[in-house]
Amino acid sequence: MAPPRNVVKIAVQMPEAIPQLIQLDQAKPLAAVLKEVCDAWSLVHSERYALQFADGHRSYITENNRTEIKNGSILCLSTAPDLEAERLLGGLQSGSRERRREALQHLVLLAPDVTFAQEVISRDGLQRLGTIIEDGDDLGEVLTLALRAFLELMEHGMVSWETLSIPFVRKVVCYVNMNLMDASVQPLALRLLESVTLSSPALGQLVKSEVPLDRLLVHLQVMNQQLQTKAMALLTALLQGASPAERKHMLDYLWQRNLRQFIYKNIIHSATPLGDEMAHHLYVLQALMLGLLEPRMRTPLDPYSQEQREQLQALRQAAFESEGESLGTGLSADRRRSLCAREFRKLGFSNSNPAQDLERVPPGLLALDNMLYFSRHAPSAYSRLVLENSSREDKHECPFARSSVQLTVLLCELLRVGEPCSETAQDFSPMFFGQDQSFHELFCVSIQLLNKTWKEMRATQEDFDKVMQVVREQLARTLALKPSSLELFRTKVNALPYGEVLRLRQTERLHQEGTLAPPILELREKLKPELMGLIRQQRLLRLCEGTLFRKISSRRRQDKLWFCCLSPNHKMLQYGDVEEGASPPTLESLPEQRKDDGAGVRVSHLPSRDHPLSGDRLSPSGQPGLLPAVPVADIKALLTGKDCPHVREKGSGKQNKDLYELAFSISYDHGEAEAYLNFIAPSKREFHLWTDGLSALLGGPMGSEQTRLDLEQLLTMETKLRLLELENVPIPEQPPPIPPPPTNFNFCYDCSITEP
Repeated sequence: MAPPRNVVKIAVQMPEAIPQLIQLDQAKPLAAVLKEVCDAWSLVHSERYALQFADGHRSYITENNRTEIKNGSILCLSTAPDLEAERLLGGLQSGSRERRREALQHLVLLAPDVTFAQEVISRDGLQRLGTIIEDGDDLGEVLTLALRAFLELMEHGMVSWETLSIPFVRKVVCYVNMNLMDASVQPLALRLLESVTLSSPALGQLVKSEVPLDRLLVHLQVMNQQLQTKAMALLTALLQGASPAERKHMLDYLWQRNLRQFIYKNIIHSATPLGDEMAHHLYVLQALMLGLLEPRMRTPLDPYSQEQREQLQALRQAAFESEGESLGTGLSADRRRSLCAREFRKLGFSNSNPAQDLERVPPGLLALDNMLYFSRHAPSAYSRLVLENSSREDKHECPFARSSVQLTVLLCELLRVGEPCSETAQDFSPMFFGQDQSFHELFCVSIQLLNKTWKEMRATQEDFDKVMQVVREQLARTLALKPSSLELFRTKVNALPYGEVLRLRQTERLHQEGTLAPPILELREKLKPELMGLIRQQRLLRLCEGTLFRKISSRRRQDKLWFCCLSPNHKMLQYGDVEEGASPPTLESLPEQRKDDGAGVRVSHLPSRDHPLSGDRLSPSGQPGLLPAVPVADIKALLTGKDCPHVREKGSGKQNKDLYELAFSISYDHGEAEAYLNFIAPSKREFHLWTDGLSALLGGPMGSEQTRLDLEQLLTMETKLRLLELENVPIPEQPPPIPPPPTNFNFCYDCSITEP
């Protein structure tokens, strides 16, 4: 006879004792279970003991997370978390170095558990660890363990980083600035300072003043990937916290110290694969570099500025130098103004006064900067482009100035100049680290591409917008390839002429649209239910395979992972923590959850108790807890975007756009409380796959963009297979008419009559 559903068979271990094989009744109070286990081993005072998972992170079993226990789980009987915290904190005050080291080792192992962390923090454990860090008596293993334990406890979010004292932060800064320091200490110190900088503006200013940029450059040049990553993390945090003027000054100094060249040669093109965290920090650095262009992009041309008028005249004279010299003296002022206005029109300005063309924001003065850079750094190409177009027929000339203004806007849109950094993106382009003045150099390549495309399309002034659409596609397709250098970008974009763009468009259209004949449309409609069932099956299989999700907090981007998957019988969503770099686990090997950091379960009575991205899990009693699996039958709704509880209070700023697009949650009943399982998808595709799969589980429609694309692809393939025999046979728009019925049916044969 099968045991009841709330009874699981487990093993309980204790050192120097025979393990117990018991049937754990989940309805029985945990204190009663502990009493029975202790009685079996003749142990008194069962309240001094607690159950832990024997593997994984050795999380303590509480009433809130006991449902994580599965059939076959192995538990161990250990000291209660309050007594263990008291014992280990007492060991930290021991005069014996060995005893302090052992206490710190155990503290690091148990600190990820939220129950144990609460007990340590409530007993001033952070202050005691801070004393060890500030004293710095042992700069080796003891200091490393103390920093690790301190960081693990702070990661729970129970204590604000702003509460740290200035002497403590300065001491950690000293560890970063010291030359002869243990290799395991400095990455931890840099990680701590990064968290401080991102969480506290006041302490961030202290870190900025105490940590020289030269010191961070030294750490970046050490061939230690972990140290490089943490140094880059602190550098980007300092840049993000700086004012625009300070940021420009800092970046100029770093570029003078050849940081760009070092990143390009020794990090991007290193023999060691680039980690996800380093890729994110390079993306942030690239966004901050391009962000320096925003003030020029937002500033219109001032017609009363002498400097800007001289720049416009320099632009004209660089193109029409010989004609300008021929003006000489002897011409009246009106005649000279008339000739200048004519030359500005030849340059492609729409008005005789070019200032009116540059009043548009964006691109503002950035367009003028691009044109000047092109004329000064590629003078022969500039003169050839302007003179070639000024000598064409009026209707076929490519207006240089108008094209430059629109192209600058296009590049700013493609490169997201002025947009806030995403919290998770890793989409950086290596060529921006391989070239000084990369944006202006990219413009020089793009304006020549535009002129080439204009000639290939035989465009006229009326075709200007069409040409810009083609150029946008050429640039976007080439940038998506992430060329490693500007020369490679030039080669690839020039290998994508207008004819190739048309061919790609036609191929994509054939793949996506197919034929629109009514009989084919009717066939497609008949095929849709079967193919939607196939897509639904694929989505559920993808959920069964599971996905690694990153834990995201409102304070900073974290490099911790958790894994979630659907059980093979489609009845449970199961999950657990996973170590960085590990392959996705099987259902049986899922480690125990420890804490959330914005990507786990939150249980609450009232929506107002949800804290966006805090990662706190609240049980009905208000205490942090964990839920190991979510029964599909209990799921109430699927939430996406701003409706998710972990992003609901983040506001509507542009900086959270990427987060909203990848966030989804499921709400379900957990006793009398409302619970949420919160996700931040690693990519847009994974977001579509998971939301489709969860919608299918709930019996709802799969309405994602990915489903539409998959259905279109399957319909096109299936339709072509069905029509293989009708190749080159015209399909009529209307079905042939049905002939009228015959006057009699005497020709019918009765098959039931047996012939003799």
